[in-house]
Amino acid sequence: MTSLDKPTEENSADDARAVTEAALFEAFGGVRGMVETVVPGLLFVTIYTINKDLHLSAIAALAVSLVLVVVRLVMKDTVKHAFSGVFGVAFGVVFAMMTGNAKDFYLPGMLYTLGLGLAYVITALCGVPLIGLILGPVFKENLSWRTRNPGRKKAYTKASYAWGAILLAKCAILFPLYWWADTTQLGWVLVALKIPPFLLAVWLTWVFLAKAPAPIDVFAEMEAEEKAAEERERQSAARSAEQ
Repeated sequence: MTSLDKPTEENSADDARAVTEAALFEAFGGVRGMVETVVPGLLFVTIYTINKDLHLSAIAALAVSLVLVVVRLVMKDTVKHAFSGVFGVAFGVVFAMMTGNAKDFYLPGMLYTLGLGLAYVITALCGVPLIGLILGPVFKENLSWRTRNPGRKKAYTKASYAWGAILLAKCAILFPLYWWADTTQLGWVLVALKIPPFLLAVWLTWVFLAKAPAPIDVFAEMEAEEKAAEERERQSAARSAEQ
């Protein structure tokens, strides 16, 4: 390796890390997505802690979720994270209103977290890690990692196990509190556990992928194949014209 080769390799590694960071940021919503995830639950538990009014707390949480969607729409931004928040809050409101138990506002989200944690583990065990299915399109590799990029598949498998373990550990804390703690205690613990476990999972995913082989850009391959086919057709037409 010459003195000129090393900086080039380092720059390539830095570029790969930057691409990975950008892709993770896009896939998981970034700072704004985290805020949109936390705010409704934070507002619910704050109002309920102050006045113990289930209806007011639920309506306020749903209203702020809708406002976040409207803001996204006005700014012509991606709304998938905000919409998922609205659906989650809406299910929580319905559960709580039906049972009259304020703790049930959190139950759909807790069940979703449990199901998602199991999905990460099960798909990793089956050789089709969920995190790869989520991030494959973001990296423009689709499912090429399954058969053509074993190092990347291994990284996705590790990341899926990490997500599963973190989410299941979170459930191991929350479900006992659902049965034993009151609404405000459960609510504040749940708010506190929103961002740190998520950041840990994203960071571990970045660590695994940063060390993995680069993704195979299947879209670029398809474009290259199309151009090659067009070139062959052009050359064939030219030869036919000459004859």
